[in-house]
Amino acid sequence: MSASVYQVNVSPRGGIPKLPIEKGVVGRLGLEGDAVAHPKFHGGPRQALLLVCLEALEELKAQGYSLFPGALGENVTMVGIDRTSVRLGQRYRIGTALVEVTKVRVPCRTLDVYGTTIQKQMYDPKVKAGDFTSPRWGLSGFYVSVPEPGEIRSGDIITLVG
Repeated sequence: MSASVYQVNVSPRGGIPKLPIEKGVVGRLGLEGDAVAHPKFHGGPRQALLLVCLEALEELKAQGYSLFPGALGENVTMVGIDRTSVRLGQRYRIGTALVEVTKVRVPCRTLDVYGTTIQKQMYDPKVKAGDFTSPRWGLSGFYVSVPEPGEIRSGDIITLVG
């Protein structure tokens, strides 16, 4: 199975959940029409987009959390990518945009609407230290920068380019 965009998501007022859109225009600071509720912690050129694997959502759902694409505030819900293989510095072509993985997302209390234990289920000291051998690596998603703006649509192929 090849990796692809399952869903593109925005929140015009910021916060969660983000809602699906047909296609997104991606700039160096994120998706057009997507607001950032807490710019002190989110957004900016190194956190332009949040990517979450659909398989990660399914893992968390299996643990009892009522999640769905967009629930974690991700801009792009991906399918077919092994989250444990994603590394900081990797570049992916998504649609016509080029993105670079900059950091693992640190979950915050906003996600507690899905359960007060969700942060601990998706992030641990090993993840915080950058240790990709943690079983929780990538469950919270990955922030990316956008070296080359473009368009992203549901169904677009995601290709590792470096």
